[in-house]
Amino acid sequence: MTNNLSVVINADAPQVWTMLREPSKVAQWHGWQAEDLDAEIKEIYFSADVEESPDHTSLTVHGGDIFELRPVPQGTLVSVTRAAVDHNSEWAAWDEDITQGWLMFLQQLRFALERHPHGKRHTLFLQVPGGPGSAIEKLGLSELPARGDNYQLTLATGEEISGKVWYRTNHQVGLTVHSYADHGDGLLVVADQLAIEDVRPDGGSMVITSTYGLGAARLDSIRTSWDSWRAENYPTSEPVS
Repeated sequence: MTNNLSVVINADAPQVWTMLREPSKVAQWHGWQAEDLDAEIKEIYFSADVEESPDHTSLTVHGGDIFELRPVPQGTLVSVTRAAVDHNSEWAAWDEDITQGWLMFLQQLRFALERHPHGKRHTLFLQVPGGPGSAIEKLGLSELPARGDNYQLTLATGEEISGKVWYRTNHQVGLTVHSYADHGDGLLVVADQLAIEDVRPDGGSMVITSTYGLGAARLDSIRTSWDSWRAENYPTSEPVS
């Protein structure tokens, strides 16, 4: 498994381009819902230094990372090329986190376009510290079928979930979850984070659930199961947001 910053999306290039160039569309796949999400999207994708190619196949975002779109028989190959690291920058220590973030967001982009192109997601986000055993291991996600295969399991949260393995990398797992959407499925991403000296010395993990069309009671049930697991395993961490 390699951390390849590209995905093939079953959609044409103009559809993908729209997902990159309309703020409301970017919000359906970039990151997770938070108070500063709109500001982050504006800074990364719509700052004055952002550059679009005339043919809408290349986008250089704030910071110098480049999205490239290329038609392929299965749809559109979307790649991100990272800018060179400035080792004197305050962001140098976070460079691998940014790479891992792009990997995750590309998969969320693929999911949004292929499964819910006109939908509006509702996310739950959880950040936990590192320690003995990763969150992927603790949740029971270490031994999954191959990408694209069906799975059915009981998470350590107590939730019984099923769907398909959306993607797997060295540090991340993405699963479609039938019970996370009223029609179709939602997405669960669990990502283990590497240690950063003096910032995150023991590493950490994050969980993002993307749900669609669920009522308040069902959302509260999902939130409660994740928050109970967090409180038991990571009592110093912040509640699910």
